[in-house]
Amino acid sequence: MSRRSGKSTGLSSVVVVAPQNSSTGRTLARDIALYTVARLALVTVAALLLFLAGVPLLVSALLAMVLALPLSMVLLGRLRGRVNTGLALVAARRKAQRDRLREQLHGDNYR
Repeated sequence: MSRRSGKSTGLSSVVVVAPQNSSTGRTLARDIALYTVARLALVTVAALLLFLAGVPLLVSALLAMVLALPLSMVLLGRLRGRVNTGLALVAARRKAQRDRLREQLHGDNYR
């Protein structure tokens, strides 16, 4: 892992760069797919329950979409955290690659 501290704002910021690993990308893709399927299942179950309670289908579908957001924040917090962590790792890796490329293109006098 490499660490860098930012000097542009005067505040110290540390970026931790994980080594490039194809399993990280597969894990992130899997977590995003699971989160998407879980959210869709949550909307479907909520719409079905509302429809069985006598609410018209279109209204139950719309209400289910509104209700699914806070429910997913409570019920799917761990999975959402894994997705956020994976996205942060990918963003840090891309930023490090971009900074390395800029340093190579501009030389040592870039910063």
